[in-house]
Amino acid sequence: MIIIESRIARPTVRGQFKLSLLAGALLLALQPAYAQQAAEEDNAAKVVVLGSRSAAKTALDTSSPVGLINLKDMQTAGPLELGKLLQTLDPSFNFSSTFISDGTDIIRPATLRGLGPDQLLVLVNGKRRHQQALVNVQQTIGRGSAGTDINAIPMSAIHHIEVLRDGAAAQYGSDAIAGVINIVLKSQTNETQLSTTVGTTKEGDGDLISGSVNRGFTLGDGGYLNLSVEGRRRGETNRAGPDSLRVDPPRVTQRIGDSLAKDAYLWWNAAVPMDKDSEIYAFGGISKRTGDSAGFYRSKGDGRTVPAVYPNGFLPNILTTVKDASFAIGYRRDLANDWKWDMSVNHGRSELGFHERNSINVSYWYEPKPGGGIYAESPLEADTGKLKFNQTTFNADLRGPLMLGGRKFDVAAGFEYRSDNYAIEAGDPVSYQYGRTNNPAIKIFDQTGGIAASGAQGFPGYTPGTAVDDGRHNTALYLDVEHKVTPELLVAGAMRFEKYSDFGNTLTGKLSLRYDPSRVVGLRGSVSTGFRAPGVQQKFYSSVSTNLNSAGVLTETLTAREGSAVTKAFGISPLKEEESKSASVGMILRPMKNFSVTADLYRTKIDDRIVFSSNIAPESGACATAAACPIKAILDPLKVGQAQFFTNAIDTTTDGFDLVAEHTSKFDAATLVMSGQLGFNRTKVKNRHSQSPVLTGAQLFDDSQVTLIERGQPRQHHVIAADITSGAWNVNTRANYYGAVQGQGFTAPFIQTWEAKWIVDMSMRYSFSKRMHVSVGANNLFDTYPTEWDKTKAFPFPQLGFTHCWETCPTGINGRQMYARLDYAF
Repeated sequence: MIIIESRIARPTVRGQFKLSLLAGALLLALQPAYAQQAAEEDNAAKVVVLGSRSAAKTALDTSSPVGLINLKDMQTAGPLELGKLLQTLDPSFNFSSTFISDGTDIIRPATLRGLGPDQLLVLVNGKRRHQQALVNVQQTIGRGSAGTDINAIPMSAIHHIEVLRDGAAAQYGSDAIAGVINIVLKSQTNETQLSTTVGTTKEGDGDLISGSVNRGFTLGDGGYLNLSVEGRRRGETNRAGPDSLRVDPPRVTQRIGDSLAKDAYLWWNAAVPMDKDSEIYAFGGISKRTGDSAGFYRSKGDGRTVPAVYPNGFLPNILTTVKDASFAIGYRRDLANDWKWDMSVNHGRSELGFHERNSINVSYWYEPKPGGGIYAESPLEADTGKLKFNQTTFNADLRGPLMLGGRKFDVAAGFEYRSDNYAIEAGDPVSYQYGRTNNPAIKIFDQTGGIAASGAQGFPGYTPGTAVDDGRHNTALYLDVEHKVTPELLVAGAMRFEKYSDFGNTLTGKLSLRYDPSRVVGLRGSVSTGFRAPGVQQKFYSSVSTNLNSAGVLTETLTAREGSAVTKAFGISPLKEEESKSASVGMILRPMKNFSVTADLYRTKIDDRIVFSSNIAPESGACATAAACPIKAILDPLKVGQAQFFTNAIDTTTDGFDLVAEHTSKFDAATLVMSGQLGFNRTKVKNRHSQSPVLTGAQLFDDSQVTLIERGQPRQHHVIAADITSGAWNVNTRANYYGAVQGQGFTAPFIQTWEAKWIVDMSMRYSFSKRMHVSVGANNLFDTYPTEWDKTKAFPFPQLGFTHCWETCPTGINGRQMYARLDYAF
């Protein structure tokens, strides 16, 4: 028996009922059904290819934990965004909800096992997926990282998803410290699948409308072309409370919630046989997504506004456009003696453009006119620049059985070449200039008598000084070997050598064991070393943005790139790779055909982890000499209030435990599938170190950032589900338990805690035929919200209108969302 214990102060009757119901569901999942029929049928094979380059295995037969999300899982879960769907179905995955976070509002951070977004590798059809152009520079999960834009892949194109929860850098290369997600595209032919969904929230906002078409065509003798077209519009939501600090009488001044988003996708997957032993394959897609979000409100008395234009203050409007494209083409061939050859080229690119609206350049407005007076004019909107990332990968892989000394070894070897490039394009001059001449010697005063702010309010544009177009390349060789020492014992090893053009070589390895003394019991374990190369985004990104400082005041913040004048002045060394050591041990139990349990313990230790530094601000108070205030002496000439940069500043250890159980019961006319997934995870910052003679480790990476790393993601995430199908009816109920999270990025030294919550989703589907299904459902059925901000200790955020979470928000703040869905195939 397993007992789930959660600390929730004084639960209500309804809360007690929910907890009892959900805990009971887990207990049912872990014992035989009482009404089960005597004759049992085997479960459908759950075959995965991730984690091994030998023959495909079922998810229960792998030497490392691999989760499988099938088509039915995706159809019965409510979310239409891939990131939210993965978070709902897999407890090791987190997809934090963000708002008032610039580009992170539309490209949200995706993580695995509580690590960073860039420590998770994403594959599509087994090939490396490119990363996003956006660097998360705001106080959000994944701060300082550039992971994979998981929502650039449409749900309608996906057949199933494999999640490898184990360090795999030695097998798949950089970014696989936390694990790997492999998204397998549809290849069905001669059928058209239509799907449409409409929905809204309990509050009547966030209206959703989505539609998709998937069509498969036969090509030649055994070939296929599968096309997916998908579009979606999600309205904005706003859960801001009254602003009692900046306006009188109090009113809502902020937009706090999901941004308005419009998404469009075209994806394909194809293969054409060349002869009976070979084929050419190609897959990829293009997408365009736009976001409409807000910055921080500028009150009427603030120096960053102009009373003549905005007499009551204004809320800057940030428009983002994300364009993503990928194309892979390859040739695979079956050779003699069961050997296989695969050669491919894969290109992907990500672009994020910013446009500022409902804004103003205060320095343009108040700039002195040559003939006297001021110009008293400024554009109210502007393009503020673009971020671009592209990646090209060439792979040549060979695998097959090798007989040595009369024993069979499954061998895979390969070569990889990868080229990464990153570019920043400057925005319109008005978006970043200080006056029309951009001359800091000219004194321009705002309405308060202070020096006028430069650039567009909300999101200042990228300048020609921050523009860049640079890259690097690397080559890799790998070798994988698997061998069955006995029928019960499998031993697997992998080694990978990589050489980078900018920082040198690295060698990693992995050893895995799988022991099955019987069909009922299996044991598995692995040890590995890994690495993550600094992303080109981290090496070349720089900007000037407006952020809140520790006092809650909007301040110009310089993000300095590697090798810049500011990083050299602080003594910050060039970035080097992260190095990791991982170990896991697990057990698999199959006491009967319809019941399975897996349990895995793991530890991941990462040294020299690349992070975004704290905001480095000048010393306060009087400074008798420059030596007495070294930070001020460095930053004052740059005319910015604070600075931040990327650096190898911390060592972390992540410990965790995963328990997964599934039980299937078959009745005369019904099938009941009960499942429970318990995820426990804890990351600790073991060391903070600094190469700077000016900054200590605690200054470089302060307690606020430690809290974000250690407590920003739930340490417990459990998923309990019951799915019953009876005739034409299907009912699916799923409950996600998110452990407490904490943040102090804006309230230090006070740590705000957002308590643990259960989120329950339910859907009901009726099948008029095998090809037509109608569903209705509710996400967050009980309208559960995160904990409210502490109205005293978290000052001034509750007074500014912040009601619930912000920097760490796994569940979102929209409340109940209802939807109806139609699926039809012909």
